[in-house]
Amino acid sequence: MAIEAHPCANCSFYEHSLWRPVAGGNISTLNRSFTRRNLDAGHVLYHQGAPSDGVYCVSQGLIAIRSFAPNGSSSLLRLAYPGELIGYRAFLTERDHRTEAQALLPSRVCIVAHRDAKNVLRACPEVLAGLAIHCADELDRCHDRIQDAARSSNKDRLAQLLDDLMASHGTEKHDIRRMRLPISRQDLADILGVQAETLSRLMKRLESEGRMRSSGRWIEMHKPMTGTGI
Repeated sequence: MAIEAHPCANCSFYEHSLWRPVAGGNISTLNRSFTRRNLDAGHVLYHQGAPSDGVYCVSQGLIAIRSFAPNGSSSLLRLAYPGELIGYRAFLTERDHRTEAQALLPSRVCIVAHRDAKNVLRACPEVLAGLAIHCADELDRCHDRIQDAARSSNKDRLAQLLDDLMASHGTEKHDIRRMRLPISRQDLADILGVQAETLSRLMKRLESEGRMRSSGRWIEMHKPMTGTGI
């Protein structure tokens, strides 16, 4: 009998894949409901309040994780890049999603459906341990953001955020880095936890210091910005 191939074997993120420890007969269970979904920009992968239908891994593109208030207003909580898991907290707790996941760029997401993902977890404790580590890492990131907000100026945090986005989405020519922001200015404000008016003032201060230039959603930087992280 031919050995069934691992669905993540050819993925560039295989070495760090949650599902890498799955082996033997459990690979068949993993393959049974493993799917890849292409998302156009603006497409919602899952809605806030919807039940979990599995575990998602971003393999291409950029996903926005948003939270909606009862009055309909929303806040961008974080960005999910290729190689990142999303939606796993609802999967683990058997609760509805507390956030929405929306593609900001054309994206691809790999999905293991809920029932088979649970079966794999029961048969492979290493996968459950991996999910626990992902939860701990996310808590650590939240802790780091709280600390950075307390010890870094909003201007420096914005500079670091723009630099991080430039590293992933920018191009460089003649020592000038340029990008079209993959998120709106309101989203930038949400990530920093400031009002839109405050963000505008911060961007003007960075421009007056010669650290960046902006026109609409286009940003130019003449040299790498330094900061303490977001």
